[in-house]
Amino acid sequence: MHRLKMRVSPAVLAAALPLIGLPLLAACAAPETEQALDATSVTVFEGARLLVGDGSVIENATFVVDDDRLVAVGRSDDVEVPPGAERVDLTGRTVMPAIIDTHVHLRETRDELVEDLQRKAYYGVGVVLSLGRGSSDMAFQVRDEVIPNAARYRTVGRGITAPEPGRTEIPFWISTEAEARTAVQALAPRNVDMVKIWVDDRNGQFEKLTPELYGAVIDEAHQQGLRVTAHVYTLEDAKGLLRAGLDAFAHGIRDMDVDDEVVELFAERPNVVLVPNLPNPGVAADLSWLSGTIPPDELQQMQERSVDRPAAQEAFGIQARNLARLSAEGVTIAFGTDGGAGWSPHAEMEDMVRTGMTPADVIVSATRNSANLLALDDVGTLEAGKSADFIVLEANPLDDITNTRRIVDVYLRGTAVDRAALSAGWVGSPTP
Repeated sequence: MHRLKMRVSPAVLAAALPLIGLPLLAACAAPETEQALDATSVTVFEGARLLVGDGSVIENATFVVDDDRLVAVGRSDDVEVPPGAERVDLTGRTVMPAIIDTHVHLRETRDELVEDLQRKAYYGVGVVLSLGRGSSDMAFQVRDEVIPNAARYRTVGRGITAPEPGRTEIPFWISTEAEARTAVQALAPRNVDMVKIWVDDRNGQFEKLTPELYGAVIDEAHQQGLRVTAHVYTLEDAKGLLRAGLDAFAHGIRDMDVDDEVVELFAERPNVVLVPNLPNPGVAADLSWLSGTIPPDELQQMQERSVDRPAAQEAFGIQARNLARLSAEGVTIAFGTDGGAGWSPHAEMEDMVRTGMTPADVIVSATRNSANLLALDDVGTLEAGKSADFIVLEANPLDDITNTRRIVDVYLRGTAVDRAALSAGWVGSPTP
């Protein structure tokens, strides 16, 4: 994927330049009111190890937040601290961009949806993409809002599938190429963030979308300036979707190990993005880290169900090998969880490392690559001009990916998420 293009307004640029020591101000001086930062809205974070989100690391970093924006990021020796700014000492901490989850299915009423977005924010998620269930007007209204203590919401609206009677009537059901194009045309005026299709017979229960039908969806979407992501299961369907011009996979290949042909098809289409959405690995795990958001009795039941399951391990193995190979072959990997639990991104990141990806590559997948997939140019990396969406961690996730769970603070749009208040509302006591 190409690197994000940073869009910085003149006012933000004028504010940032004196902080990073560029000499341009002498030749291109702005009015004095635009040059000076208002110290009352500026916070300076100092001393952390900063994971930029593009794979690079800044040790002993300083970054400056003005209102909701990063206006300077760099080594502490290179960033000038504005006089009078609030200062936050993060010595010994690690900072990374907020996580971007490109595959969620959240609840449908407004109050439930807001709570789900707050649960995501509690665990450091800054943006989510709902894949196929955001069909109501309310979903689009929430997309346009800035909700305190909540992740931003994006949606594909209604997905598109072959008829699945008795399963769900939320998606568009299509049986002809004309219906395929009509469905996309209905989505286009809503400015959906992507188009979602399902190509799956649900274990033989239904007829699945044919190449002619999903080809028509993809072609019409591209004519409308929209990109398409696909729920997929089999290797053969993945090959057909690649040949049809698909933009992204919302799942990895799940029926068998990938072969040389599909690797070649990916190589011929370097802009295609894979969101693996790994299944449960079937390995018993300590879930005590969830105590901040799950009542004790419910957490105890979850812990009792967390046992080794050989069949799940076998299914995980197929997808793990496929992710490892495609990632090693240079396929762009983004990030999604296929669920609504706030904590699920941290389990997914651990599972991705379990397949052989490095913690550094997983973090890039969950930040920069996912921002690129959603065509968001103000998040995903910690750079001047972007939204101040970041996580403060007790320990370095490059050493152990489970350190992403050791959250000290989450900042979204420059404001700390009130994690203690959220936790108290969910479990009746502040976060430990």
